[in-house]
Amino acid sequence: MEGSPSPPKAGPPGAGGRKFMYYVYILYSKKLRCRYIGFSTNLRQRVIEHNSGKCVSTSKGIPWKLIYYQCFLSEIDARAEEKFLKTGKGRERMKILLANTIGRVA
Repeated sequence: MEGSPSPPKAGPPGAGGRKFMYYVYILYSKKLRCRYIGFSTNLRQRVIEHNSGKCVSTSKGIPWKLIYYQCFLSEIDARAEEKFLKTGKGRERMKILLANTIGRVA
């Protein structure tokens, strides 16, 4: 994950009664020239799993680079955002949001 942004760590369990942060993330494979959108409560570990070939759906695109992530306090909100990003409108928003980023990593 060299050069990738480091996701923040979740606060202590007593912070607002929350134990987890929920992440929606976008990975990019230069090899396949495509993006992958996912959800996790442990972003660092999940990116490692994608790049170690443990995920069947992403094993052919190794190496994957983390190009974007969002943090949520609510799992419901995070899952809704992941679902949205996989729709036509979500892909449109990604193109605008990451227009310069994709050009730099491609």
